[in-house]
Amino acid sequence: MLHKTRGIVLKTTLYGEGSVIVQVFTEKFGIQSYIINGVKKPKAKIRMNMLQPLHLLDMVVYHKANTSLQRISELRTSPIFRTIPYDIVKSSIILFLNEVLYKSIRQQHTDENLFSFIFNAVSWFDECEMADTSFHLAFLLKLSRFLGFAPRTENKNGQNYFDLQEGEFKSMPPVHPHFMNKTEADLFISLFST
Repeated sequence: MLHKTRGIVLKTTLYGEGSVIVQVFTEKFGIQSYIINGVKKPKAKIRMNMLQPLHLLDMVVYHKANTSLQRISELRTSPIFRTIPYDIVKSSIILFLNEVLYKSIRQQHTDENLFSFIFNAVSWFDECEMADTSFHLAFLLKLSRFLGFAPRTENKNGQNYFDLQEGEFKSMPPVHPHFMNKTEADLFISLFST
């Protein structure tokens, strides 16, 4: 059955002479693997440049519930990146974030909130004129909330030391060396608001 969905490319693996297997984080189905034939042909409808890391896609797919490899009927990049492919700093940050996402997102079920977060963050990063070199830090901190291990930063109340082992603020410095002082903790919190 045909379904229309958006997707985010996580990994592309060559398969045979002219085919690829692409792992895509989809809005409707979670992570899915798609086999695409003939991507290296000159007149291919789906080309390799459309399947680069974290490219944003509009897709029409054939989806069978108990199949590990799905098929794509139609695919187009949407939105088309304006700056990421041409800016070495942005490209490097995207490759790093792609690797982190590929290693950390393993669910086969739908997670529309996580999908929207990644889709909107990558779109925003592409639209920025200058590469924000702290984008990946803010992205990873916000991603930690979706993955279930975000630090508790909302309850500071005069507590100036952030305990890195406990993930929360303390009024006194911990006995171990893994903590942030007030200045470092304020900078850390500012990443959540960017």
